[in-house]
Amino acid sequence: MVSQTPFRSAQFKSAFGPKYQNQPHFLGFTGQSAFRIASRLAMYGAPAAIGVLLFASGIPRVQRDILQNIPFVAGFFQKKIHPADNPF
Repeated sequence: MVSQTPFRSAQFKSAFGPKYQNQPHFLGFTGQSAFRIASRLAMYGAPAAIGVLLFASGIPRVQRDILQNIPFVAGFFQKKIHPADNPF
């Protein structure tokens, strides 16, 4: 039996066989697979990121650098000390 090479397979094209076409891709990801992967990453990544932020919300560095820069949540994490309670 003779093995099929790209040259031999290109010579014969059956009218009854499947119609193959080149599908554009980037690093093996087509547009459909990239959209599918991106939507799944967004669906699972956003709640994971929110969970990590809620878990780390007690750390002062996370409060200053991340949580105080979020518009609607910033007021909750800003510590305002009354002047009478300030020892300095």
